[in-house]
Amino acid sequence: MAKQHWKGSVLLAPVPPALISCGTMEEHNVLTVAWTGVVCTHPPLTYISVRPSRYSYSIIEKQKEFVINLTTSSMCRETDFCGVKSGKDIDKFSHCGFTPEPAQTVKAPLIAQCPVNLECKVIEKKELGTHTMFLAEITCVNADEQYLDSKGKLNLQQCGLMAYAHGEYFALGRKLGDFGFSVRKKKKKKSIHQNQNKK
Repeated sequence: MAKQHWKGSVLLAPVPPALISCGTMEEHNVLTVAWTGVVCTHPPLTYISVRPSRYSYSIIEKQKEFVINLTTSSMCRETDFCGVKSGKDIDKFSHCGFTPEPAQTVKAPLIAQCPVNLECKVIEKKELGTHTMFLAEITCVNADEQYLDSKGKLNLQQCGLMAYAHGEYFALGRKLGDFGFSVRKKKKKKSIHQNQNKK
């Protein structure tokens, strides 16, 4: 199939439309960030890229910490709102009906309505152009117990997470497989003869 060739741009998708909470339990703000991801497993490192003009920028720069709150499809309108309205004009926690909860390792609050919250401490700031990247260590993960199975495994597919792709929001679809399934050996079915020998 023929392809068109465009100049370089940020056409990487899907990405998570995450709600980033910052500040304190008493004075807090939240903004939507799609430029985020994982950069290292050990230590667990992540990043967010924020425009210096954003109200939350100076808060994160000063406190050197924030919380990445994963969003669900039912939070789509609120997530979009927090990406286009400024915290200097409105209390977005109150307007969106978000409940701030104390974190374990940072002063910034968690958003109770989000199924997973990643507490982050900034270790490096890098100015890149339109955005500044805050590289951070994930110091604590908070997960709603209702999404844990009997073995304590987190079932993210039950959370109804949301994705962002080229200016549009999408609900994540059905599960297609899990990590390593393409090379995993299938378990051999026991023959009738083997089952009879065990009786």
